[in-house]
Amino acid sequence: MGKGITIGIMILAVLILGCEDKKENDSNKKIKIVIVGTTGMIADAIGNIAGDKAEVQALMGPGVDPHLYKVTQGDLEKLQNADLIFYNGLHLEGKMSEVLEKLSSKKKVIAFSDGISMNNIRMLDAGGTVHDPHIWFNVAIWKEAVLYASKEVQKADSVNEELYKTNTLKFSNQLDSLDNWVKAEIATIPEQSRLLITAHDAFGYFGEAYKMEVKGLQGISTVSDYGLNDVTTLVNIITSRKIKAIFIESSVSDKSIKAVVEGCQAKGHKVVIGGTLYSDAMGQAGTHEGTYIGMVKANVNTITKALK
Repeated sequence: MGKGITIGIMILAVLILGCEDKKENDSNKKIKIVIVGTTGMIADAIGNIAGDKAEVQALMGPGVDPHLYKVTQGDLEKLQNADLIFYNGLHLEGKMSEVLEKLSSKKKVIAFSDGISMNNIRMLDAGGTVHDPHIWFNVAIWKEAVLYASKEVQKADSVNEELYKTNTLKFSNQLDSLDNWVKAEIATIPEQSRLLITAHDAFGYFGEAYKMEVKGLQGISTVSDYGLNDVTTLVNIITSRKIKAIFIESSVSDKSIKAVVEGCQAKGHKVVIGGTLYSDAMGQAGTHEGTYIGMVKANVNTITKALK
């Protein structure tokens, strides 16, 4: 009888300890805050800010066009489980607007572009109602957004506030160096050759920041269509200025750019495709181009090599 009671007590003790261990494990499961960014550029910035203190996820991977992107069931699960959600704003994620608006009533949903002074946002119409969403192509402007996002992360996880500040300062310094490097590299292209022609008008911020003329066959969004007149206009510019190269984009079909190349050939001017630029999406994860800094450097190296 006594032996049976002793064994029963031991089993009970093991069960209690097991339950306590389970509670402790469950409470430790969420040591990190979960942050979701819509684009790879945003997720990269948050990753640099948060380091290993947050689980950072990107909804859109390499080669994905955010203008056309629709939320999947898997995305909804990620968004619902997130502590913080960051998106670009300025209507970049046009087809996600309704989902983001609904989520904002339940959790913190933050637009990166809200951290940028309106004086630095490109307006595309006289009334100032249509904005250029491609803010990451001016490194200095992107830095503004990163500093704003860092403050939001610090608010969400004040326990690690000092670490986030330190990481942000380090990344901010890297962005300053990158900005200076881009200016120096683009300056090596002869002035008359500083014309960047791509599939859609994504590089306006880049052109303004680094003194380069930019023309896209499609409009600011890949939803826009292009016609024969658009192709003819570009062909005339390229042939008259003897431009050596034009560029395709990793997240946009190359059909439109190939039409321009053929048009130039028909007029007796040989223009080549100078390479692929990362416009609305970064490169593959785990590669240099799969980071924001690496993506910018890859683009600049491709542009300078083709146009010099």
